[in-house]
Amino acid sequence: MAVLWITLVVVAVDQLTKLLVKGSPWNFIPFHGMPYGSSMKFIDDIVRITYIENAGIAFGITIPGFKVVFAVFSIVASIAILWYLKHNLARLLTGERIALSLILGGAVGNLIDRVFYGVFFHEQPLFYGRVVDFVDFGYKQNWFPVFNVADSAVTVGVTLLIILMMRHKTAEPAIDPSALPLADPRDPADMVGTTELDDHVTA
Repeated sequence: MAVLWITLVVVAVDQLTKLLVKGSPWNFIPFHGMPYGSSMKFIDDIVRITYIENAGIAFGITIPGFKVVFAVFSIVASIAILWYLKHNLARLLTGERIALSLILGGAVGNLIDRVFYGVFFHEQPLFYGRVVDFVDFGYKQNWFPVFNVADSAVTVGVTLLIILMMRHKTAEPAIDPSALPLADPRDPADMVGTTELDDHVTA
């Protein structure tokens, strides 16, 4: 499916930016990244790169004790979206394909953090890794929880999907009663109901 190239690009950009912030876990790529908790200006004082990690859902939202649950849920959701795309690709609109591909890319991007980062960086067991967040948006203060590329892809994908669903719903034509076909009294098929009704009244 060609549309999955969008998913691959999202995952690649997401993981590259996270490794640039966190640093490389491999000795043959000696890159140390940013100190944890540090921040620097990216676009004046509106967008900053602030390195934090979380074990929660997205946008820094954390619920203690649910690390494995989030990881398993991400796996199930990713498989479900991939299955849906494969079996419904022909009838999906282009916008719907793009939206689902973005959501899938975001889910896989954060899934890699949760499942593998703990092992890659020798910090936690498998499935206990923390998601790297670094986009800090807001003038001189953060207006939103710190997020990453994967979170952005999911948000854009879900928003696009909702807009398309709303447009499709409003575009459905209303049924005009005057446009319905009238019964032809000369057609025996149309006379069945009338005959039965007359017999019932007579009885």
